[in-house]
Amino acid sequence: MLTPKQKELLLFINERLKETGIPPSFDEMKDALDLRSKSGIHRLITALEERGFIRRLPHRARALEVIKLPEAAQTNLKRPAFSPEVIEGSKRRSFSDSAAERTNYQLEAAAVDSHGIPVMGRIAAGVPRSAIENLSHTINVPEEMLSKGDHFALEINGDSMIDAGILDGDTVIIRKGDTANNGDIVVALVDNEEATLKRFRRKGQSIALEAANPAYETRIFGPDRIRVQGRLVGLLRRY
Repeated sequence: MLTPKQKELLLFINERLKETGIPPSFDEMKDALDLRSKSGIHRLITALEERGFIRRLPHRARALEVIKLPEAAQTNLKRPAFSPEVIEGSKRRSFSDSAAERTNYQLEAAAVDSHGIPVMGRIAAGVPRSAIENLSHTINVPEEMLSKGDHFALEINGDSMIDAGILDGDTVIIRKGDTANNGDIVVALVDNEEATLKRFRRKGQSIALEAANPAYETRIFGPDRIRVQGRLVGLLRRY
């Protein structure tokens, strides 16, 4: 799911590539989306790239490739040789799965006390705010994995935290909260628009959201642009 601006930019880039074979310039993208500065375009491009919709081609100026489009249109596009879809669970699900399929997906917790927590959608390095506000289903989690307080779960889509052992297809357990210590892996809300799972660092008045993959750059923000939604406390994986 994309924000309206992300979808608008993605479709604009795709149409320009189909028409001319050359990606639009940042100035052209800024004008097409009626934005005041190119910094907004940089953020949108980064979000689209980190979520696997586009990729920047190395050693070529203005070189962008559209990998997929939202919904049915994405099946008509070429996928790259390397995709952020690194590790998949034994069963990939859509949010429209039946109750029986959802039950099969849940971890079996025989002889172990478990607690049901809500799965609030998918998260990558930049997803719409609604992705952590819409209940998808619930899963059973061993109580020993949970700390005090309320928890929710998110499904990982992408490889931006792969060096921290968080793989595509994993389900992360998040304890709700609005504070974090340096080095914590958090769900952070950026500009009240996008949520991202990143390592949190604060220095002075700046906040850095740090990926655990050298292919992704660290993003730095002012303190008024970031709201911590919760901290990582556990991870589930199916083989």
